[in-house]
Amino acid sequence: MEEFTSSTIGDVPTLADVAAAAGVSTATVSRCLNTPDRVTKKTLTIVMETVDRLGYSPNYSARALAAGRTNTIGAIIPTMENAIFARGIQAFQEELQENGCTLLVASSSYRQDLEEEQIKTLTVRGADALLLIGYQRDPKIYEYLEKRKIPAVLTWASDPAAKHLSVGFNNRHAMRALAELVLKNGHTKIGCITADTIANDRARDRVHGIRDAMEEAGLNPSDLIVQETNYSINKGDVAFRSLMSRDDRPTAVMCGNDVLAVGAVRAASALNMSIPDDVSITGFDDIELASVANVPLTTVHVPHRRMGQFAAQALMRAINGESPKSVELPTTICRRNTLGPAPKATLVKRV
Repeated sequence: MEEFTSSTIGDVPTLADVAAAAGVSTATVSRCLNTPDRVTKKTLTIVMETVDRLGYSPNYSARALAAGRTNTIGAIIPTMENAIFARGIQAFQEELQENGCTLLVASSSYRQDLEEEQIKTLTVRGADALLLIGYQRDPKIYEYLEKRKIPAVLTWASDPAAKHLSVGFNNRHAMRALAELVLKNGHTKIGCITADTIANDRARDRVHGIRDAMEEAGLNPSDLIVQETNYSINKGDVAFRSLMSRDDRPTAVMCGNDVLAVGAVRAASALNMSIPDDVSITGFDDIELASVANVPLTTVHVPHRRMGQFAAQALMRAINGESPKSVELPTTICRRNTLGPAPKATLVKRV
């Protein structure tokens, strides 16, 4: 067998180089790489050792062109700065890997224009399908994907009336259930710390959920005190202090996610307020942060891993020409230490 080195074959070895070095045909090398069960163990060992020694890498671009697929899936999430999307995307990737697919992730920073650019970029680069967060985007983007026959699954939200494939949960119903629990604890002055409700459909639905519960309880939904900010612990801290500085400050603060809620808990501690005796605070998502906070959060548990797994399965079926149905997953309430009875007016501390 002829000994080949990088100097004799160049810097980028080819399939023919591997075949010559291993003393087999190029067809045999191809079988070893693609259908190893069709060659003998001895031949497979020789070829794969040669592949490793030469540093050969198959031309996946050419293979993808021939197959009409790249086995690459794109996911565009709003942020990588906190753990809101981490568990769902991890489960999504694991399921894709089981199906021989690679995941490419991009972050839009909650900017619709950037998300649109990323959708087009991933599509041009050959993504077979996309995972997107929520429904809110220009209808032209959906038309763009449909024309190119690129399946997309919408996650972290569910709207039975929408035509788009989704695997998620009903944000409005989930937050309403939590608000009903807050109201049952006697709270009538409620504040809400949330993201921008104009550009974020999930945030908007969660605020609507609180107002739905207030109206059902005979309260005026417009009395909900809404503080909009960006998603971060520091922003939650600042927003909570703003709510507590009001003359009509709320006795319960419902936060749009656990990150904001942890910021609110931190601010309450700095203001020497007892939770939940002086003020109740709730979150949403039930990420790991919720259970390890200084005061463990009462929050909405979102089935992140199931959502990611089911989303990947739906996309794989769509790529294979099937017509998967949307899935709405249930959420549950995690009752922990930050929700208690509304304090009596005479006991409310001024801060």
